[in-house]
Amino acid sequence: MKPALSARNRPGPANWQQIPQGEALRAATEQQLAAWWPQIFGYYLLKVGDLSCQLDTTASPIKHHISLGIKASHCQIKAESDALPVQDLSMDALLLCHANEFCTDPHHLMREVHRVLRADGYLVLTGFNPFSLAGLMKLNPWLRQKSPWNGRFFTLARLKDWLYLLGFEVLAEQRFYASSLLGKVPADSRWRRWLAKSFGSSYLLVARKRELPLTPIRPKWQLAANYAPAVSGTLTTNRRPHR
Repeated sequence: MKPALSARNRPGPANWQQIPQGEALRAATEQQLAAWWPQIFGYYLLKVGDLSCQLDTTASPIKHHISLGIKASHCQIKAESDALPVQDLSMDALLLCHANEFCTDPHHLMREVHRVLRADGYLVLTGFNPFSLAGLMKLNPWLRQKSPWNGRFFTLARLKDWLYLLGFEVLAEQRFYASSLLGKVPADSRWRRWLAKSFGSSYLLVARKRELPLTPIRPKWQLAANYAPAVSGTLTTNRRPHR
């Protein structure tokens, strides 16, 4: 597995307006999430990252929504995404929106997610697709210092490998929003919807933390016989032999 640790600091966007076509991408992300919120239940939903904090999650039946970020003004908890000040096994669901791209150690971030989620808890994750029109723009040297191209784009296959190693079950994956994130927001069309399914600039991944219960195996005690076993076809008797 390729190392994901990065020595270079990659500052992430503080809001959606710092991403080209950010408001349109935000609306498309909320539309994708709206289909999943009615299926996720629990008491606590943790929204990790500045972009996650600014998403509308009112469609979720979960009662308590907790926002955690650094730069967003309405965050309830100020903290880094890869150092969650949250108790172990305390969250029923976690929303992680475009956080891996700007994290120094994405592996550690995923371990933090696994730590705070309860058994059978849900992880809802979005990221930028490197195999898309927006991903191709990373080849432009004039865009590499601008958001979101200053981050690292991870493939869906690589993220699923990380999740499988941590014991997650991937429930769904889908790509959406076919755009290079440059210029005007493209008009909706049948061709663009087809392109979004395979080469969408963003993707959504829904996974569930699985923990199999440990069933104790009872030892099979084998008591040694304190007598010699009888030979088949012979008759044993307690009579003394005649002298």
